[in-house]
Amino acid sequence: MFGTEHAVTAAWDDVWLVDGVRTPFVDYKGALSLVSPIDLGIKVAREALARAAVPPADVGTVIAGSMAQASFDAYMLPRHVGLYAGVPVEVPAHLVQRICGTGIEVISQAADAVSLGRTDVALCVGAESMSRNPVAAYTHRGGFDMGRVEFRDFLWEALLDPAADVTMGGTAENLAERYQIGREEVDAYAARSFERALAARESGFLAGEIAPVVSETFAVDGYNDRGIKLPRKVEAVGEDTHIRPSSVEALARIRPAFGGVQTGGNSSGVVDGAAAALVASGDYARRRDGAPLARLVTAAAVGVPPEIMGIGPVPAIRAVLERSGLALDDIDRIEINEAFGAQVMACARELGIDEDRLNVNGGAIAIGHPLGATGIRLAVTVARELKRSGLRYGIASACIGGGQGIALLVENVAVR
Repeated sequence: MFGTEHAVTAAWDDVWLVDGVRTPFVDYKGALSLVSPIDLGIKVAREALARAAVPPADVGTVIAGSMAQASFDAYMLPRHVGLYAGVPVEVPAHLVQRICGTGIEVISQAADAVSLGRTDVALCVGAESMSRNPVAAYTHRGGFDMGRVEFRDFLWEALLDPAADVTMGGTAENLAERYQIGREEVDAYAARSFERALAARESGFLAGEIAPVVSETFAVDGYNDRGIKLPRKVEAVGEDTHIRPSSVEALARIRPAFGGVQTGGNSSGVVDGAAAALVASGDYARRRDGAPLARLVTAAAVGVPPEIMGIGPVPAIRAVLERSGLALDDIDRIEINEAFGAQVMACARELGIDEDRLNVNGGAIAIGHPLGATGIRLAVTVARELKRSGLRYGIASACIGGGQGIALLVENVAVR
């Protein structure tokens, strides 16, 4: 059922995750709700280059990920991210889409490009405005027929998989039934996610990967300005807004969202945000000052039945372990995106992951899940956690709507 024989894998010997950064992840219809994902992407691209002390002129390709058509110029997202980040106008850019696995796919494609000698440095960006998902009509190009005017919520409709006739939340309910996961267990897991994220924020760990967002202009000679304009009376947004004290008792009072164990409190937060990272060759990484975050080792993507799409990390993680020759016991930290509480719990049970290694700084239930950005956050977070803890191997993984899983293995070489 969860085999790896059809997994698409890649392995790299000397490719590095140099550095990474993200915006705060801000609740749906919050302070970032009017900001285009393109401008959120530009913001983190600039910040990543500055933090890594990588001149924009050194970037040889821009790879960006985003899901929704959240602005009228959405087609330009990867190109404008590079252009307004200061990357030379001659450097190409392209868009990646693998739903919740998009950010990991972006990093994987960047590693491939570096490994194949296409570039020494790739700029990786994921940006998503859940708030700006459109209310859309797909059938009215030829006009409006009497009684057939149809506008629908793109964000809500995108959560339905018509192949299996199941919502994404419904897939988590299917896993809850299959693995005998009860509501109290899911709420307890969610409370722990919030508790760990609160601790990570209070310790300053999360601040180390966040660039505060302010109103600012992005200017490029010869082109129109772009920029970010926050709401009146909001000078800056510096922290994730979905993280909050959330006891089991409080979570238990929230009504089921899909008729079972999943609620708005024990599912991933709906947020806006962006993340960026730089991927480079070993030669480039060794020429610059400062150690990179991690070595990129292997990645894998694989399909699973759509009706249990949340189990996707299981075969993806198994595939990267097989490709790398490692065992699960060799992996010190594991990030599995918390799309739904029951979903990540099912993955942990199937793999036999102990909770001391899993999402130790909280996950998307507490922090939020801006679809195109999440994978980059997971990769940067697990790499930073390995450095902080003095540990060697980490995995970032996500389930993917439609029935897929993706995983990325990274190594902290300082503890070889």
